[in-house]
Amino acid sequence: MTFGVLAAAAASSSATDNVTPGVLGFLVVAAMGVALVFLLRSMNKQFRKITPEAEGTKGTDEAKPGQHGGGSGGSSPPSQHEIPKQDTPA
Repeated sequence: MTFGVLAAAAASSSATDNVTPGVLGFLVVAAMGVALVFLLRSMNKQFRKITPEAEGTKGTDEAKPGQHGGGSGGSSPPSQHEIPKQDTPA
């Protein structure tokens, strides 16, 4: 049954129903290209702001108590030394 409906729909369509992207499709693709260029420029600007770690200090970064050790400033869980001991009533 479904195949019969699809075959009838295909037979009834004429060659004048061709759909082309036209000017609107070109404008959408061009706008996406322009947005991509600006996003890539912004990303490169942000990457230039990042300072790479020196080769000699890699792996030998020791954090002072109260500070997170090394890294790029991201959020990381505190180490055991930074967790204050809580007094429990006996």
